[in-house]
Amino acid sequence: MSDESTPKLGRRLFLGAAAAGLGAAALPARAADFANSTEFETPTTEANPRANISSFRLLDWQDYFDNTKNGAILVDITSRALHFWSEDQTIYKLYPTSVPLTEELTRRGKTSVIQKVVNPRWVATKGELERNPDWPPFVEGGSPENPLGVRALYLGWPAYRIHGTHDTRKIGRRSSNGCIGLYNEQILELFNLAKVGTQVLLI
Repeated sequence: MSDESTPKLGRRLFLGAAAAGLGAAALPARAADFANSTEFETPTTEANPRANISSFRLLDWQDYFDNTKNGAILVDITSRALHFWSEDQTIYKLYPTSVPLTEELTRRGKTSVIQKVVNPRWVATKGELERNPDWPPFVEGGSPENPLGVRALYLGWPAYRIHGTHDTRKIGRRSSNGCIGLYNEQILELFNLAKVGTQVLLI
């Protein structure tokens, strides 16, 4: 497609409040009780995006899943971390993520991977266009302006995905419109490990 027929996406359009706060002083955050909680002492807000940090902790799949058939993905929205266990439980991965900007954009519960897409095409939802009328209706896959990065795992909920991002500043922040974002290098790894049917739980 030519430049005339493909909408161009300015970087500012997808950075949202997280990037808007980059110029402000970002104080370090720490878990209120690292052993028992992943909640930040001072909640991250649009006005206070904080630094790209996450209160990582190892978790046991048995606390969240009955089994690991087809593999299991647990997304801990509070700690901004994604956990993956392979079906035979020989592989465990822990990745930092971006999470939704607000609680209203956040979805929790059980679903599964229903599709795996290489260089996914981004299409704005009706809600995204209502909130951001200057956004283009779509961005082709493979574009450095594409907010889905290089790979996407489509979930059973419409418009919800686990995907990569070209904007590494988003990781560790409340910066998405509902999806879970990973560094492109890490979504490439997770994409190869996960399969259609992999269990997904967002908490």
